[in-house]
Amino acid sequence: VQLQASGGGLVQPGGSLRLSCAASGSIFSINAMGWYRQAPENQRELVATIISGGNTNYADSVKGRFTVSRDNAKNTVYLQMNSLKPEDTAVYYCNANIDVRVAQGVNSGNYWGQGTQVTVSS
Repeated sequence: VQLQASGGGLVQPGGSLRLSCAASGSIFSINAMGWYRQAPENQRELVATIISGGNTNYADSVKGRFTVSRDNAKNTVYLQMNSLKPEDTAVYYCNANIDVRVAQGVNSGNYWGQGTQVTVSS
């Protein structure tokens, strides 16, 4: 299983970006999907998650500005980021809890994408 993230870049304060992350491989089902971020000298922190039923969870710092969504048919999770601030600058990682088909049946695992840089600066 692989997670491929895209959509990062440089944006001015107040601007918007949309991140995407597609899962591929021998996927039986995807449970939770989400986004984490890590700024220099900081620990990785949760940004937003969405479970298969559609319930979402956000860090307090992004509530009202970021929206997480998913397309189950495409095994893809999105993060729409609006009103971006310099403190949102970080490497953003997608994460998914996936049930993977194996010879004996199904195994559950936690998977990470490669990270995409988001820089908010004037």
